[in-house]
Amino acid sequence: MRLANLGGRLVIVKSDHALDVESASNGRFGADPQAIYEDWAEFSTWAKTADFTSAGGFDEADLKAPVPRPRQVFAIGLNYADHAAESNFTLPADPVVFTKFPNCIGAPNTDVELSGTSVDYEVELVVVIGRRAYRVSAKDGWDHVAGLTIGQDISDREVQMRGPAPQFSLGKSFANYGPIGPVVVTADELADRDAIGLTTQLQAGDSTTTMQDGNTRDLVFSVPDLVARLSAVTVLYPGDIIFTGTPSGVGLGKTPPQYLNRGEVLISTIEGIGTIRNSLT
Repeated sequence: MRLANLGGRLVIVKSDHALDVESASNGRFGADPQAIYEDWAEFSTWAKTADFTSAGGFDEADLKAPVPRPRQVFAIGLNYADHAAESNFTLPADPVVFTKFPNCIGAPNTDVELSGTSVDYEVELVVVIGRRAYRVSAKDGWDHVAGLTIGQDISDREVQMRGPAPQFSLGKSFANYGPIGPVVVTADELADRDAIGLTTQLQAGDSTTTMQDGNTRDLVFSVPDLVARLSAVTVLYPGDIIFTGTPSGVGLGKTPPQYLNRGEVLISTIEGIGTIRNSLT
């Protein structure tokens, strides 16, 4: 199943058609894309037999963030060995956790206004929680996941590193510094939920360059392991999201550093989910 937020309304996407959930369910489920995760078990059962005869075409430009108002946003640092190496850190024994404030969540194709000259990109697989998790085991971690989407953990490195101690959350929470989408995909749609390719490309004029090319099989802490380790400390609520970390190739890791520029287009792709495109202003 592929869920999207079409102009503020929850839809199920098949190919190039979208089914309005509230209309198709005769009001059994509402139009709010965020609220559906509170009814995830009942909704996902209904969706398997939903009648698509009323589905219609749609414009991808009208897609909004598929999880627009997460209660909690978790983000994981140094979760790929190659990214830890390019950042001059040793592999962590436990997940490095910070947050992106929820107001930074943006639409999949939103324009992003750069906050300075040291703004970086980080493509990430984003986990959407569909079932309350507290002190769950890693073997049960996937049972608490509704689906997966694409995220960009855009980061102002100057703000992030400002002060006597790093300001990770602040430097990563400017408006639209967390674009996600275009859809939330349930894991059963993927060939291998534990091995998913992800890339970042930068388009400048007629030139497109691949900046990151990784695979989630290389995560230091896997999706179910993250659910277990986070829920060992705090409750994960339906509709919460987890940015699971980025592979190597970020601008900070290059010599000299290569940051984002106005006029470029940031293109983030994850296998089996799709692509988000963000014009930089």
